[in-house]
Amino acid sequence: MQHRYTLALAALFAAGAVHAAEPVAAAPATAACTIDVQGQPGKKFEPNHIVVPSTCKDFTVRLIHTGKNSKEKAGHNWVLTKTEEIDAVMIDGLKAGAAHEFLAPGDARILAKTPMLGGGETATVTFPVSRLAAGQSYTFYCSFPAHAQHMRGTLTLQP
Repeated sequence: MQHRYTLALAALFAAGAVHAAEPVAAAPATAACTIDVQGQPGKKFEPNHIVVPSTCKDFTVRLIHTGKNSKEKAGHNWVLTKTEEIDAVMIDGLKAGAAHEFLAPGDARILAKTPMLGGGETATVTFPVSRLAAGQSYTFYCSFPAHAQHMRGTLTLQP
């Protein structure tokens, strides 16, 4: 009887070794089409540069506010626009005020945005990569007043 258990265990180990030698499936391509971005105290994003693979159909940014303050006191959001349009988008956003999270409603220059977050909150935004063009300069920023000038990063479409 003991001999049968030993043979059964040997067979299981052998099957496991064969199974372990099989190649592991590659991670789905969508993994490269998402990124976590931290909105950190000190008015900074981490990372502050994002490269979007041109093979992605859609791209997702998950913003994580790592601070502790409320969104009214020191909120963070993630807003994407063409670099040459950022100043005008910011000015129009300030005019729109807190009720609109410092973004002009319906502003077509805003390519993607998350809601304004308080400390410890997260939000995601998914946008079509077809909105981006190779060679175009893009900037993401936080539209909260006093953050917008300093809390920025760049985004590029990988050729």
